Amino acid sequence: MNTFLVILLVAAMIATLVALIRGIIAFMRVTEAELKGQGPSTSAVKSNKMMQARIFFQAIAVLIAVVIMLFAGRG
Repeated sequence: MNTFLVILLVAAMIATLVALIRGIIAFMRVTEAELKGQGPSTSAVKSNKMMQARIFFQAIAVLIAVVIMLFAGRG
């Protein structure tokens, strides 16, 4: 059970890193519409969604870490 949780934790950490990198890349893409201020561009929307995904994966990783610590404290 503990090994399974560690694998889940590593997977959540990798997902967090991937979402962070994709969000930063989307943030760095500046379009002409953004420079002119004509509403949110597709890259801005994608960046926002990727950062929301990062927060979600980060929360999952923290919860898994807490569960691992609870099991370690009982052993």
